[in-house]
This record gives sequence, structure tokens and C-alpha cells, in this order.
Amino acid sequence: ILLLNRLLSVVSAAMFMPTQCIHDIHYALFKDGVMCAKKCTISMHPELKHVKNLYVLKVMQSLKSRGFVKEQYAWRHYYWFLTNEGIEFLREKLNLPQEVVPATLMKSAAQVAAEAAAAPAKPTAGFGRGAPRAQ
Repeated sequence: ILLLNRLLSVVSAAMFMPTQCIHDIHYALFKDGVMCAKKCTISMHPELKHVKNLYVLKVMQSLKSRGFVKEQYAWRHYYWFLTNEGIEFLREKLNLPQEVVPATLMKSAAQVAAEAAAAPAKPTAGFGRGAPRAQ
């Protein structure tokens, strides 16, 4: 009976999920750089329509235990943020080139323009708020 109980505890501890679901979760995490999920194990994930929310929670729990994501929890929602180690892991797992980066690391055209505009301007001869006074 002890052997049977031990076998049942090992079998019940394992969770099987479709490989395609794991791949979809990894791809969505890499694409955005972040993932959000409600703490609800019976619903479907709102962004990944064909993936159960339980699968998302468990895949992200696995990535968190290996240090590939950082986790925040607030108001019955989990928020995960990809770390640099996680980016490298998912690049290898998804067979992506080094040039591909998550959306959180990409600079938008507006940011590039703002950085160019924030370049130091030539100093003016006057002091204060306006141009120098005419004499």
C-alpha cells in the first residue's frame, strides 16, 4: 500500500500540458517581454484564446523558479517581466536570431526623435528667459 500511495503522489504531482500551449506562452512572453494573468485556474487566458489560464500560471511558475522572469502580484493578478537570462533562454528555445528583441527593449520612433531633440542646444549669448536685449 505504501508503494501504491507513493506512485499516486508522484503521478498526481506531474502536470501534463500540450507542447503547443507551452510554445504559444513562450512566444507571447518573448514578443511582449511581459505577461499578465488573473489568479483563476478555470478560465481561458484573455490574450491567448486557446490556452487555459492554469497552463499560463504553471509555465510562468516554472520560468520564475529558474530565474527567467520576475513576478509581481496585485489584486488577484500576476505580472511577470522577462529578465536578460530569460531572453537568452527563450531565444534558444524558440530558435530566434540575436537581432530579435522583446517589445519592452525596442525603442519606438517617438523615443528616438525625443532623444535627438533632447540633444544639448547651442548656448545663447543672453541670460535669463529670453534673447538678449537690443541696445
